[in-house]
Amino acid sequence: MQIAKNIFKAYDIRGLSATELSVELAYSLGRAFVVFLRNHDLLKSGQAVVVGRDMRGTSPELQQALMRGASDEGVDVVDVGLVSTPLFNFACANYPEHAGGVMVTASHNPAQYNGFKLTLGDGLPIGESSGMGEIKELVANSNFDYKEEEKTFPQKEVLGDYLKKIFSIVSPDSIRPMKIVIDAGNGMAKVTIPEVFKNLPVEVEYLYLEPDGNFPNHEANPLKVETLADLQKEVVATGANFGFALDGDADRIGLVDEKGQVVDASFVGALVGLEVLRTHPRSHMLYDVRSSMIIPEVWQAQGATVDMCKVGHANIKKSLKEIKGAFASELSLHLYFHDMYDVESTDLSLLYVLQMLSRENKPLSELVAPLQKYFHSGEINFEIEDKAEVMIRVEEKYKDQAQEISHLDGLWMKFDWGWASVRLSNTEPVVRLNLEAVDVQTMQEKIKEFSYIIQGG
Repeated sequence: MQIAKNIFKAYDIRGLSATELSVELAYSLGRAFVVFLRNHDLLKSGQAVVVGRDMRGTSPELQQALMRGASDEGVDVVDVGLVSTPLFNFACANYPEHAGGVMVTASHNPAQYNGFKLTLGDGLPIGESSGMGEIKELVANSNFDYKEEEKTFPQKEVLGDYLKKIFSIVSPDSIRPMKIVIDAGNGMAKVTIPEVFKNLPVEVEYLYLEPDGNFPNHEANPLKVETLADLQKEVVATGANFGFALDGDADRIGLVDEKGQVVDASFVGALVGLEVLRTHPRSHMLYDVRSSMIIPEVWQAQGATVDMCKVGHANIKKSLKEIKGAFASELSLHLYFHDMYDVESTDLSLLYVLQMLSRENKPLSELVAPLQKYFHSGEINFEIEDKAEVMIRVEEKYKDQAQEISHLDGLWMKFDWGWASVRLSNTEPVVRLNLEAVDVQTMQEKIKEFSYIIQGG
């Protein structure tokens, strides 16, 4: 079948609902997913495929078509209905009778988009290095005859088991009374978050809790600081202990302290990682190449073994599983827990923050303050056609000054003033720069210097 250009991404499938995603595509994807599992001996006798969806307007019809496709390929299908991505991943990984599944979602993308996330039975996603290209070829080249018919599929409720799991990791008894504000961003957080608080002594005020695929209030993307404005105001106005924000499919978090200040993504990961270390002492931890050097500094001080890893949730989950690590932090506000099958659980992240504040009995801003030692540029993107030449040019310029050079993910270099990461986009003529320095002036100077070299100077 004809496939719209560029809808198969590095880690998922996303496109415009009206023109790029059809029920025919969803049906073919359902069949191709099952064929892929069989081809790689990932579908055992008696195992079923799990399918869930988010709140977008086209998600029900895409889910129904995808389930029909998988069923027509001769496998049992389990409908888990409306789910967050963490709950969906749990549904795939927690039950031996499930071989993996597909979730219909476009995460934080605007309302006109939808998409699909493909997950294996161990919770790991299918990405560009683990089968996405093969599935694309199956969809494009196999003659899957679409059938217009309604089918019913057995439904499974997994929320109860999910809640038992996260509360076995962080006990409700460890959390004292406090007040918080949660911005659900009209996404899928409503499925789990209110249930988490039913047995906790926490007063919660919700913003935008009702799922709405039109995202009428703001983009559900806590990585964009401007989307946290309402949360910041409400935290200050209500005297809350902190604010917590989630993206559209509820697998990323944002944090606001009691003063209404946004907590830097690296600091969020650093603090949650320190909580994990309290129950997993001297464990192995990961952080991505863009994150602040404060992360390895504070984790190593508590006895952890810390390594850098490549950017991207598929890469990080795979690496965390391979090293049997306890936790990984990514600058994109994805946090990964070995205790949750090496994938995200924003609900568990929230419990860890509550536990930390309950024990320390200090405001969040005081816990963040010691982490504010270095100055991060944020990610700076350059549109450049000769991407490969850029990497050669930058390394040639700095190889004699660098104390350490890594090609783990693009080019990462450590200097006496800090570090710099230069990476290439997989799909666009874009070069991405991140750097961090020991003071603001050096950071600004190095941004200018690296920008000049990257752009051909």
